Amino acid sequence: MSSPGELSVIGRHYRSGRCVLVAVCGGMIAEVREIEYVGDDGELPWIGPGFVDLQVNGMAGDDFNGEAAEAAATARITESLWRHGVTSYCPTVITNSSERIERSLSLIATALAQPGPLTDSVVGIHLEGPFISGEPGAKGAHPAEHVQAPDWERLQRWNAASGGRLRLVTMAPEWEGSLDFIRACRAAGIVVSLGHTAASPEQLEAAAAAGAAMSTHFGNGVATMLPRHPNGLWTQLADDRLACCVIADGHHLPDSVLRVVYRVKGPQMILVSDAVQLCGMAPGQYRMPVGGDVVLTAEGRLHLHSDERLLAGSASPLLYGVRHLVSRGIAGLAEAWDMASVRPAEQLAMPQARGLEPGAPADLTLLVERDGAYRVRQTIKSGLSVYKSNE
Repeated sequence: MSSPGELSVIGRHYRSGRCVLVAVCGGMIAEVREIEYVGDDGELPWIGPGFVDLQVNGMAGDDFNGEAAEAAATARITESLWRHGVTSYCPTVITNSSERIERSLSLIATALAQPGPLTDSVVGIHLEGPFISGEPGAKGAHPAEHVQAPDWERLQRWNAASGGRLRLVTMAPEWEGSLDFIRACRAAGIVVSLGHTAASPEQLEAAAAAGAAMSTHFGNGVATMLPRHPNGLWTQLADDRLACCVIADGHHLPDSVLRVVYRVKGPQMILVSDAVQLCGMAPGQYRMPVGGDVVLTAEGRLHLHSDERLLAGSASPLLYGVRHLVSRGIAGLAEAWDMASVRPAEQLAMPQARGLEPGAPADLTLLVERDGAYRVRQTIKSGLSVYKSNE
């Protein structure tokens, strides 16, 4: 890892394709200047704002949930994410017993006690549940025995255990008291996203009016069968108050749905990974701390052993979603990159939302194209080089 100070990197601007020099000073972007490059432009990496992932459950064998979770896992997961170009993310703690949730949050807080790029990379914790629907399909792989109604006092205790780091909560708005809960979260600076829900269109609209801002992994965490219309998917697509998070790993949503979301939501479409501990691991049968027995196929699809229709998170990093949108012709590189960086940063009011501009934090991802795929050449966090490929 490099030392703090001045740093300069050269690459092709992810939006214009022109060669630029990005000068960094004091952890901030000081200058972005077009230059004439002497050499083969094809050897230049793409350069853009670092990826921001709002939903990371784990990676490479480590998980934020379960009995075996440990504080040191946060550092290992963060380092794995740097290798995939992610400079900011939300560790995601999902439905479990109250004691287990509190323990998971406390472990993350312990790992972030010291200042530095590790702590800077965690922009807040995403609590996905337990305030969700317990109905089959809608609950997904979440354990039904721990699903419960929104409880503001309990959330405050959990937030205290996290060191005040709760930044995003996924909930189902059909519970009694949901609207007051959403308003309380909004007043406390906690973003509410709607997901794992069987809510009616009217309940979803009321939640958006109360301050809910996003849809969690749109199209997933819903009943396997829905009426043609009205249904909650149409409502969320049509509501301009709701940004739309999607998992574009090629398994969670068909390309036709991704195209529709892109055309309808435009700048409100956001990529998330929903990566779990099996991300980066070999195909096979596994037992996960939440979800139980699962199967990871050779194609990268992760589903419950008991019902292959129900997915158990994703085994692909956020960069795969960028590649999928571009390779399928759903979006261009610039748009897909923004979906994975600037747009999620906007939802959490992060300074990284300024993108590749002077005065923005020096969070940068450099990509090269190899064999039809994007690979990370270098990741820079707060002006520090935290990962550099050996290629």
